[in-house]
Amino acid sequence: MLAKTLCSAVIGIDAYLVEVEVDITSGLPAFTTVGLPEAAVKESRERVKSAIQNSGYRFPEDRITVNLAPANIKKDGTGFDLPIAIGILAATHDLDREGLAQHLMLGELSLDGRVKPVAGALPMALAASQAGYDGIIVPRANSLEAAVVQGINVYPAETLSQIVEYFMNGPMMEAIHTDMDSFFGDNHPNAENFIDVVGQEHAKRALEVAAAGGHNVLMIGPPGSGKTMLARRLPSILPSLSFEEAIETTKIYSVVGRLNQNQALVVDRPFRAPHHTISDAGLIGGGHVPRPGEVSLAHNGVLFLDELPEFKKHVLEVLRQPLEDRSVTIARAASTLAYPAAFMLVAAMNPCPCGYLGDATHACRCDVRQVHRYRSKVSGPLMDRIDIHVEVPAVAFRDLTKATPGEDSTQIRRRVTAARGLQHARFKRARIHSNAQMNSRQIKTHCPINRESAVLLEAAIEKLGLSARAYNRILKIARTIADLAGKQKIETNHIAEAIQYRNLDRA
Repeated sequence: MLAKTLCSAVIGIDAYLVEVEVDITSGLPAFTTVGLPEAAVKESRERVKSAIQNSGYRFPEDRITVNLAPANIKKDGTGFDLPIAIGILAATHDLDREGLAQHLMLGELSLDGRVKPVAGALPMALAASQAGYDGIIVPRANSLEAAVVQGINVYPAETLSQIVEYFMNGPMMEAIHTDMDSFFGDNHPNAENFIDVVGQEHAKRALEVAAAGGHNVLMIGPPGSGKTMLARRLPSILPSLSFEEAIETTKIYSVVGRLNQNQALVVDRPFRAPHHTISDAGLIGGGHVPRPGEVSLAHNGVLFLDELPEFKKHVLEVLRQPLEDRSVTIARAASTLAYPAAFMLVAAMNPCPCGYLGDATHACRCDVRQVHRYRSKVSGPLMDRIDIHVEVPAVAFRDLTKATPGEDSTQIRRRVTAARGLQHARFKRARIHSNAQMNSRQIKTHCPINRESAVLLEAAIEKLGLSARAYNRILKIARTIADLAGKQKIETNHIAEAIQYRNLDRA
């Protein structure tokens, strides 16, 4: 007896459909799975057999062959348990074959027949919707994320017997629906707020400019000056995620299994802060079965690297491709996968090994060679991809004790969102979204300056010893500052402020 069910699997962050064919013939008892199954799929035979028997159904003592098509792609994960079990029961019981042909299902089975959650439910639901199926049956713990997809019925399942009854006796499970408006209101305030930061007005302004233009930032200051505190509050002033951005970000978190049972969408911009001992595979992604790394988990959000020179040099160097391409490609012998990695890089470092170079209250113990060796741990090509350098000095006592609070993140976010709106209109025909992504040709088109500004910029390059690579960076930053001010043209004061954000380019 032959039966077919439908399932799905994930490659990268996108899902593809898998047809599960179950053939039961007379002969010595055997259970064979073909179609390039990995170890977790091969082990499903023990879980499936126990789940069927403990749910009150007879497990056939015959020769069972399970084929996972397409057979030329490796299958991994535990989500095939449920469709295999239903396929076996469909071959031996009177289940609705037409209903099986219109429903995609996924889930891991426990030995007592409960349906347990799996990773990647959201991209699988998207694949089912795009293929035109009537419904998708998912574990209840995955139902909220799957219900985000429109145009398909999502049925939450708790036990194997519940699904068998659904295909035997008609609807006994109710489809769930998600109110999308509830996710994108103002009822998700960020716990971190710039109002908590006292002093550091120059650094806060630099982060506002960075947020408005999508610029990468490097903060330099002594220990305890508030670099980490400022970085953690950056997502609170970034524009809210659009629905498309939320779906793309949630797909990444769904694939790695980082969504909790009560979370349907990632609606806040991610903030990732890996420790400096992280490996290159942990940062970029990889492994025997490639998985997204920290740069992809920070997609549409912020990647914060504290103590930047303490990261291994080869780990920092692998950041160059995602910073340039806004995606990361992982090549393996069996396949090549691409993960999105459009993030803002925020890095922090001390000015010297002891941390107190230039500090007014602590004496620096480092000589020139030590300072040079410390800073050279961050390569020139990586520094070339960081637009804004800002000094974060120690906070003065009078700033710590003043009663006037800082500016609220909500007010800063309004200005940032307005500036991003100007950029969206400016680049609507281009393949970029912010000033930081402009190339040389676009800089010439959108960043013209008057004679007075040109004289100031020439003087800065010559007298301050700014490097040639700082020229385009200054123009991009000035364009963002002008957008924040609502100006169509870059003015001299915008150039002057932008020059302040290129400290490390000085000779």
